[in-house]
Amino acid sequence: MDITGILKLKTEAQQVSDKFRKREFVLTDNSSQYPQHISFQLTQDKCSLLDQYNVGDEIKVHFNLRGREWTSPKGEIKYFNTLEAWRIEGGAAAKNSSSSSSSMNDVAATFTASSQEDDLPF
Repeated sequence: MDITGILKLKTEAQQVSDKFRKREFVLTDNSSQYPQHISFQLTQDKCSLLDQYNVGDEIKVHFNLRGREWTSPKGEIKYFNTLEAWRIEGGAAAKNSSSSSSSMNDVAATFTASSQEDDLPF
């Protein structure tokens, strides 16, 4: 999946453990009526992908949606999602791409009714 927006925030890379490093950033998507501030994560050697971009730059982020299950010490099961970025394009590549509406609207379309012939009561 991919989305184009404005880089709102970027953090420094964090060394979480001896073998794991991550970096977070926020992208503002203005493609709908209300701006969406979407948090992404870069890991390992991908942390440096953000170095060449500044807050306010328009970028295109290619990412994977990751989900995981965690069991608390009390035995409660919780679920977490992560948007893991693996490629970032800026400048002309971001401007020439179809804006975030392309991939994100495809995802949204999955959750909307496509036919008026539904037999659901609501």
